[in-house]
Amino acid sequence: MANRRQFLSAVPALFVALVAPHASAQRRERTDIVVNVAPPPPRRERIPRPRRGYVWAQGYWRWDGRRYVWVPGNWVQARRGYHWTAPRWEERDGRHRFSGGRWERD
Repeated sequence: MANRRQFLSAVPALFVALVAPHASAQRRERTDIVVNVAPPPPRRERIPRPRRGYVWAQGYWRWDGRRYVWVPGNWVQARRGYHWTAPRWEERDGRHRFSGGRWERD
């Protein structure tokens, strides 16, 4: 009986651990990434035909802790009164800092 109670009390925490990171990743990529290696040049992407109510979020290079991995572009639902700012890498003093994509007020 005690094992069942422990299991049931752990289920909500497990749910949060699995779902919360996914939900936050859809909103915004981490911004506290700083590396010494410059990212490769952006890839050319074929942008699909416009979709009403959506904006195109261009692809970008993501640092996975050891190397850069390409994240392809995708459509994100438009937000009235906001515009999408694409993720980007900025070089400062020989180090490369990532700024995640985000919505900014018009």
